[in-house]
This record gives sequence, structure tokens and C-alpha cells, in this order.
Amino acid sequence: MLKTMIDDHIRCLERLRFLDEAIEKTGATLLNCLLGGGKLLICGNGGSAGDAQHFAAEIIGRFERDRRAYPAIALSTDTSILTAVGNDYGYPEVFARQVDGLGRPGDVLVGISTSGQSPNVVRAVECARDLGMQSVGLLGRDGGTLKDLVDKAIIVDDSVTARIQEAHIFILHYWAWQIENGLLAREKDR
Repeated sequence: MLKTMIDDHIRCLERLRFLDEAIEKTGATLLNCLLGGGKLLICGNGGSAGDAQHFAAEIIGRFERDRRAYPAIALSTDTSILTAVGNDYGYPEVFARQVDGLGRPGDVLVGISTSGQSPNVVRAVECARDLGMQSVGLLGRDGGTLKDLVDKAIIVDDSVTARIQEAHIFILHYWAWQIENGLLAREKDR
């Protein structure tokens, strides 16, 4: 089984070569948001919530090189907000309510969903759109509902959640590298 999983992982990552231009352009969108004084709001459920937290940590902390911190918030981390909003408004609103309170034009929402169907990510994207924010979908399978709602959709075309998540973290690491190098180049020019 290990060999099969490795082979499937490699095949899934190989397909990212067909998305190289979209991945690059989307990373540039995230970089430009931060360079323009905006922030990244990132959301997802389960493993995608873990990926959201991981990506926010790379932006606020560092990816590979020391630099100043830049604003990124994983919307899956505050249990008091998640449980209060889930209880009072319903689980589909747990991210949208945070986008409404924290988001501003010039910010970018990154919604991560292996199915592309997560109702709470859909609602967050709709809220971001209403606020004049840009949105990015890091999606799987056929992109689901989210592919048509986000401004930029990166769709990992695979049917296995684990392979999609492995590709998502690869893409997030690439974006962290792209952002970090762009931020450091700007800091150097100052």
C-alpha cells in the first residue's frame, strides 16, 4: 500500500505542473495584498483548518528566512468565536461572521476546501465579496460550488482527500516561499 500511496502522491503533484501559471498568479495576488497593507484571512475545516493555521504561521512567523511579521489570520483557531457563532447563528456562519468583523477591502480571503462544497467556506467567500475583498479558493475534486464564487480558484483534480490535502500544503508552501521572497525584496529596497 505504501508504494501505491507514494505513486498516487507523485501523480497528483505532477498534475500541478498544469496549474503553474495560476498558482504563480495567485501567489502574486497574496503578495500584493500584503505589500499593499492588507491581510490574509484563511479558513477551512478539519485538515484544511490545520492547513489554514499552518499557512498563517508561515506568514506571521517565517517560512525559511528571518523577516518582519505580516498579517495573516486563520479563522479556525478561536474556539470561543467558533462555538459562540456556531451556537447563535449556526455552523455555516462561523467563518463569515469573522470575515464580516475582520475583513476590509484590500484583504484577501483564502478558502480551503477539498470538496469545494463546504457551506461555511462558501458563506465566508460570499461575505468577502460583499465587503469588496478578493477571494482565493484552494480546492479539490472538480472545485465544487466554490470554483464559481471565488476570484481565483486553484483546483487539485483528484478524488482522494489525502492526496488533495498533500497537494494543498505543497501549494501553500510555495506561496509562503513566493510571499517571503517578495517581502524580503521589498524590505531590501527600503
